Amino acid sequence: MTDAREQDALHVLRTLFESALQAVSAEVTMPRAMPGAPHGRLVVVAVGKAAADMMRVARERARRPVEGLIVTRHGHAPSGLNWPGIELIEAGHPYPDENSLRAADRALEIARSLHAGDQLLLLLSGGGSALLAAPTEGLSLADKQGVTKLLLRSGATISEINCVRKHLSRIKGGRLAVAAGSAQVTTWIISDVPGDDPSFVSSGPTVADATTLQMARDIIAKYRIDPPRPIAKALQDEANETPSADSLGLAGGEVRVIARARDALAAAAAAGGALGFTVSSLGDQLQAEARHLGASHAALARRLASDGKPRLILSGGETTVTVVNNKGRGGRNMEYALGLAIALDGAPGIWALACDTDGIDGTEDAAGAIVGPDTLARARKLGLDPARHLAENNAYLFFRALGDLVITGPTGTNVNDFRAVLIEGRS
Repeated sequence: MTDAREQDALHVLRTLFESALQAVSAEVTMPRAMPGAPHGRLVVVAVGKAAADMMRVARERARRPVEGLIVTRHGHAPSGLNWPGIELIEAGHPYPDENSLRAADRALEIARSLHAGDQLLLLLSGGGSALLAAPTEGLSLADKQGVTKLLLRSGATISEINCVRKHLSRIKGGRLAVAAGSAQVTTWIISDVPGDDPSFVSSGPTVADATTLQMARDIIAKYRIDPPRPIAKALQDEANETPSADSLGLAGGEVRVIARARDALAAAAAAGGALGFTVSSLGDQLQAEARHLGASHAALARRLASDGKPRLILSGGETTVTVVNNKGRGGRNMEYALGLAIALDGAPGIWALACDTDGIDGTEDAAGAIVGPDTLARARKLGLDPARHLAENNAYLFFRALGDLVITGPTGTNVNDFRAVLIEGRS
């Protein structure tokens, strides 16, 4: 064996994951120079799962005191955070809560307080669609929660889900930029959406939207969703069409994607190559049903293992999960991992890690899970039925029983799924 292959496979996988996370951290990706506002205020609003880290770096790099707002998921801000001039609101994700309403109203209030010569810097990362909830007229928080649950359980892609969300909101789809009026708006984005279209990250509160009400209605029909009556009515109301690009005016400003999934995969590929693995990257835009993608990658790993060389298969993107058990516990990365394990059926020398880069897969406390050649054998000794756990959307319970969950806590970044399949090769 080479030195790389002598290392424990799981240690290698975790090292690759850590390399990927570091490459897309706020510390590495945030620009060194902050936007200027020589004749006015510089206000920073950070929204998403990476918001606290992005604000921290902004404060460190600003040449003058920063004022603004952090909106992040409950538990994703450092304990005891108390920065002068910075408000903190922790809100619900993946489903909006009362704090999501408060956060959206506060962000809009800040934007409306700005004048010509002022600068709004929006630091955006994934999760903002739920964290900023400003239901359009006639909708309640319960309506928004209900349609979000239906969309997340339908198998719709994140771009489809956010298309619908943008047409039910007073802040998404460029509306925050419109609220900023004649002030300048700059948007820096850590992207968690396949394709990195900035208008879909957190539903693009400062980015012009190319989708339409008709497209939102078509998505509802495509997935046979029966939305609450107020939702259906809102999607018929032309007043809920998103603003045109022209209406954003000066506020449209600079929009820059500073970190993306492919950056994380490139870092992992470099680390894997340095360890002696031949790397196959499948790209950062995979969006298939999680369990099916896992089975497909298992078949690929089996084929690549036949030549006896140490190999590494990397991929990113955002898979989907069609929920059939509303009481099930799991996430798309765990479903991918369980689908992979079942299809590998104990194939020797193949290991895998599948994690969400924000540290939370679905609604659980794990980033994802690891798989090895003995996963199914150990499960059966414990009386676990892998196929049943997968069928019932209980991948979390399966991997928790095995002790094979990956627990990181909030990572401070979010470029969506990270998957690595390691083939040890023969000595």
